[in-house]
Amino acid sequence: MDIDLVLAVAHHLAVFVVVGIVAAEFALLRPGLEGMRLRQLARIDRAYGGAAMLLIAVGVGRVLFGQSGAGYYLANHIFWGKMGLFVIVGLLSIQPTVSLVRWSRALRDDPGFVVPDAQIARSRRFIHLQIIGLALIPLFAAAMARGYGI
Repeated sequence: MDIDLVLAVAHHLAVFVVVGIVAAEFALLRPGLEGMRLRQLARIDRAYGGAAMLLIAVGVGRVLFGQSGAGYYLANHIFWGKMGLFVIVGLLSIQPTVSLVRWSRALRDDPGFVVPDAQIARSRRFIHLQIIGLALIPLFAAAMARGYGI
């Protein structure tokens, strides 16, 4: 089996995992967040970080070892737009992650802790923006796959 195919399949699977995790976070991050659901959400957020790192590693592998070659990607402005969107999505994920860490500490100190609804709403806005960014990335990927940007 050729390395380009393996990397492409791994890249697509990692993308699906990242999108699925963001969807799970969005579904679980609701008013009344407390106890077991908060702990579950914190575990899912840690998985998000791991999946994003895997996606980056496989993406770098595609650039370095894929059929198109690094020159194709590095000279392609669509690729850089896609990378910019990925960075923006990553930056947008910081606020919900920091909030989850803070809420988890509060839960550890007070088992009856319930996340205030205003804080939930703020973190959901960041996840909404992540979803928009993730929805735009395939547009760049499809354009790049058809030779645009070089």
